Amino acid sequence: MAMPQTMTLPGTLDSLYPFLDFVSLFAQEQGFSSERISKIALALEEVLVNIIKYAYQSRDAAGDIEITCKLGDPRALIIDVVDSGTPFDLFSAQEPDVCAGIDERRIGGLGIFFVKQFMDDVRYNREEGRNRLTLVAYDTSS
Repeated sequence: MAMPQTMTLPGTLDSLYPFLDFVSLFAQEQGFSSERISKIALALEEVLVNIIKYAYQSRDAAGDIEITCKLGDPRALIIDVVDSGTPFDLFSAQEPDVCAGIDERRIGGLGIFFVKQFMDDVRYNREEGRNRLTLVAYDTSS
């Protein structure tokens, strides 16, 4: 079983692709399919962009984002994303009306919708002044 791996970088757009590469490589090393990794990366990108754009917007300088990848049972990739920005529970956000016409939809909310669709489990909590979002993706290739 792979040991947990952690990467910490500033909460800026320059960190986006290093984070995505870090998680994608970890998932690839654990045997996840390319298709599954693409969905994981898309969900993670939505999470990271929201943290970068909103969690640190009220500060002069962005804080760090820490990502830890580990394997759980049965063959679950667990990604913990931790930041010290403004609290935001994605479960408090209004669900988008995906059946409404494009002109009738309100702006925003689709990123969170994709996160919930592409990940098998999503959990949020606020502890010691930090947001912790846990994303779980099962390896469905075996």
